[in-house]
Amino acid sequence: MSLRESLRTVRAAGRESASNAAFVREAVMATRHGRLHMAVASSRGARHAVNEDAHSPLDGSSPLFVVADGVSSGAMASRASGELVAHLHGVLGSGRIDEAIVRRAVLDADRHIAASIARRTDAPGAATVALCVASGPALSRWLVAWTGDCRVYRVVERGAAPAELLTRDDTYRHLGEPPPAGGSPDDPARMIGNGAVDAPNVGRVDLHAGEMLALMSDGVHRHADAADVAQFLRGPGRLARRCVKLVGHVRARGGHDDATVLVVQREAASESTLARALTVAGLVLALCVVVGLAADSVAAPGLAAPREPGSLQGTP
Repeated sequence: MSLRESLRTVRAAGRESASNAAFVREAVMATRHGRLHMAVASSRGARHAVNEDAHSPLDGSSPLFVVADGVSSGAMASRASGELVAHLHGVLGSGRIDEAIVRRAVLDADRHIAASIARRTDAPGAATVALCVASGPALSRWLVAWTGDCRVYRVVERGAAPAELLTRDDTYRHLGEPPPAGGSPDDPARMIGNGAVDAPNVGRVDLHAGEMLALMSDGVHRHADAADVAQFLRGPGRLARRCVKLVGHVRARGGHDDATVLVVQREAASESTLARALTVAGLVLALCVVVGLAADSVAAPGLAAPREPGSLQGTP
């Protein structure tokens, strides 16, 4: 099945109209220390006029990945999520990265989004967010940050273990705060743009060869648990197709919200890598043999003893 066919499957599973927007992209990022395979699938919910999720475009050279989910409704929610992704890429897309820098970037984004929305309307506009960024050149150590109920999971390449949740939703229930009138304890209590963020969540995670980090909006994880995430993302086929299948599963389970999943996978040690290593080792061994033979040929004349009369060689 092609990616185009998989995309049609997402729409059909949710009984969405042909006009509903969906986006799928796959890319590879190569550095001196390894390669990252990246893919994203994002589908507008049937009840929204625009997709209020936003995500990294996968066309940059920095190992930084963001998913944001606009809160409220309509254009301001979409603007908040889009500006949030752009702002974080602008601040964190180059230079040294550590926990303090990520926290400052999230707090600065909170003020930036609030001011941007206020210049346009008195209506509220904010977004929840999850991001991951490599904290070193080897692509093995990452920082994970989040505000609200966007999530990050880690998925191992093989086995049957469920995905490992690396974040903890900033909901009223988890924070022990009463929700506002008409709200739910499972609604996000912290968002970028409403001024309620004072200590952004930042953690560290190791990413081994073959493992994946999966960032997603609540439109995905409300209808797909950790076992579902692992099952679909660990399956065969191209990474983008796996993301599409996960979104299709969400639609089949009755999910009507915007749904976005972005996956980054550190390249595993492959047979081709082993073959290249063996080839190099073989060339080195062959070179050693050639050098050894050359040394023997130089030393051979000095080792040959002259024949004496009456020796076994040539004796009548």
